[in-house]
Amino acid sequence: MFEATTILAYKGVYQGKSVAVIGGDGQVSFGNCVMKGNAKKIRTLYNGQILSGFAGSTADAFSLFESFERILEGRKGDLMRSVLEFAKQWRSDKYLRKLEAMMIVLNTEHIFILSGTGDVLEPEDGKIAAIGSGGSYALSAARALDRHSSIAPRELVEHSLQIAGELCIYTNTNISILELDNG
Repeated sequence: MFEATTILAYKGVYQGKSVAVIGGDGQVSFGNCVMKGNAKKIRTLYNGQILSGFAGSTADAFSLFESFERILEGRKGDLMRSVLEFAKQWRSDKYLRKLEAMMIVLNTEHIFILSGTGDVLEPEDGKIAAIGSGGSYALSAARALDRHSSIAPRELVEHSLQIAGELCIYTNTNISILELDNG
């Protein structure tokens, strides 16, 4: 687990539209010191069609983003094929295997966690994924809100990250959110 951030993603159907939402906090920690409180750890890829977020070493995450974006371009935005090719490359490349970062990537059809060991994981429920030190808090809150309320996916992500920020010392409540819908 990376003690660096919290990233939460949600994919589902809301009011008849397929939606994808990702959010992250803004805290950058170095040991037990907060170095920055407003970092952006989420971004869009492939002409705004893919959402992504990272946890771990910032420099390593930018290397992962670059590498993944090249593959995504080569696969014309096909997220499923891109993550599988990326995982193969990650496992076979000596440089990539040493990077200390994790990513979540999603669109309105798929959601994946790319682990620091080159694994590709789909969330058990197929719609909510979280990484980082506050990931378990955010995931728990998101699952509860998803099961017991009818709030919009963007609000679900925001409220869940707020809860994680209140509980995890490596997470703050300076939240950034990106959203896609097929409507």
